[in-house]
Amino acid sequence: MARLAGVSTATASRVLSGRGPASPASRSRVARAARELGYVPDAAARTLAGSGGTRVAVAVGGRTADVLDDPYAARVLTAAAGVAAAREVGVSLHWVPLHDPAALARLAGQRGVDGIVLVNPTRAALAVLPRSARGRVAAIGVGARGVPAFDVDNGTGAARVVGHLVAGGRRRVAMVTGPAWLPCTDRAVDAYRRVVGEAGLPVRAVPGDFTAARGEEAAAEVLARWPDTDAVFALGDLTALGALAALGRAGVDVPGDVAVAGFDDIAFAALSRPTLTTTTNPVEAIAAGAATAVLDRCAAEPLTLHPSELVLRDSA
Repeated sequence: MARLAGVSTATASRVLSGRGPASPASRSRVARAARELGYVPDAAARTLAGSGGTRVAVAVGGRTADVLDDPYAARVLTAAAGVAAAREVGVSLHWVPLHDPAALARLAGQRGVDGIVLVNPTRAALAVLPRSARGRVAAIGVGARGVPAFDVDNGTGAARVVGHLVAGGRRRVAMVTGPAWLPCTDRAVDAYRRVVGEAGLPVRAVPGDFTAARGEEAAAEVLARWPDTDAVFALGDLTALGALAALGRAGVDVPGDVAVAGFDDIAFAALSRPTLTTTTNPVEAIAAGAATAVLDRCAAEPLTLHPSELVLRDSA
């Protein structure tokens, strides 16, 4: 193209990239040559030639690779893909094992990775992130210095759910928490403890992992430890749906004997019997914010919390 336009390779490159000086005449000749040759810029090649990469990596922390099958991960990936497509880069999905937090640092070192959206971040993984990756990583959950975080305001959301249960006359409210290794769930647990404590009610918490299977186990555990429990709040709708199933098999009437509430407002929450009271989690907006921050290298607050709205249905 430079030969056809009668300019140097450097001049042709400056004109095509839109960066650097070139005379109007040179710009006109390069543009004419591009049209004649049918030139279309390759976004991936241009990105590799610069300092960035060809994709944004969505990295999900978890004990096993099964975490990549979680519907939450799919929602994050879809939202990140929308942001990436507008910038002509791709997306990829990766597992960051809990037993190998350095996997995040290795991923950040790959040449093709322009930025990372980290889901389920642990402090161990963030601690080993190299300084060179700062500014190219955003977390959904908790962040670190140079790593902004985006998340739902699960503290306020949990407080509203538990407050609704207490206001409805429930006096023995159990909570199925998130996994202990995930620090962003602490906000919701603290809110639960605060609301029941202010009402003079007992704290009844059992660990969860966001799965329906654990919800079934947790409901049975709650009834075995505290048979007089009259409400179960699960940090995650899948866990709440699992609890609903277990309570139904045990002959427990919901909401007559035990109220059940979840968190996330997934599509199945409106289809269960009874339909599930829950609170919203704007995953798409959160993921889009994180992807935009890493791809545009824009300044972001250390923690951006998105509001969660109470959704009242039949289960509580």
